[in-house]
Amino acid sequence: MKTKVITGIVRLSYANVWEPKSVNGGKEKYSVSIIIPKEDTKALDEIKKAIDAAIEEGKGKFGGKIPNKASLKTPLRDGDIDRPDDEAYKNSYFINANSITPPQVVDKNVKPILEHSEIYSGVYARVSINFYAFNSNGNKGIACGLGNIQKIRDGEPLGGRVSAEDEFTTEADEDFLA
Repeated sequence: MKTKVITGIVRLSYANVWEPKSVNGGKEKYSVSIIIPKEDTKALDEIKKAIDAAIEEGKGKFGGKIPNKASLKTPLRDGDIDRPDDEAYKNSYFINANSITPPQVVDKNVKPILEHSEIYSGVYARVSINFYAFNSNGNKGIACGLGNIQKIRDGEPLGGRVSAEDEFTTEADEDFLA
C-alpha cells in the first residue's frame, strides 16, 4: 500500500513554498493548502487509500493496533464545511501539507521555477504529497508531507491581492524638480 500521491490539477492557497515560516511558534516549515475539486474523484480515492495505508503503516505509533478512524485527525477536509465563507474552497476538499525541506518547484516542462512570483495562492498545480502517522501530546492522526510542486497554469490570485501592474497606470513623469 502506498502513502504517496501525486494530485491531479489542484489550486494552491496559503502557498508558502519559498521561505519556511513558523506557525504558532512551532518549527519553521514550507507549507501549502491544496484545494481539490470534489469532482476529481480519482484523486480523492487515491488520497483516501493513501491515508488508510498510512494508518496501517503507523500502527506502531498507535500502540501496535489500528485505532478507530473516526478517533484520528486526518488531513482531508471538506471546504464547504470547514471554510464555508471562502469562495475558493467551495465544492472542494483541501489538505494542508508541509515540510521542513523546500519543495522543488517546476513548470509544465519540469524545468525549475526560480522566480518566486510564479507560485502564489491561486495558481493551478500538481503536487506530490505523502501521508504518515503521528502521535504526540495526546494527538493521534495522519499528517500530510509536502513533496514537489509542478505549476500547470496561472489562476486568479486568492486573498484579494493584485499586482502593481494591475493596480497602477503609467503616468507621464511630472517634473517634480522644477
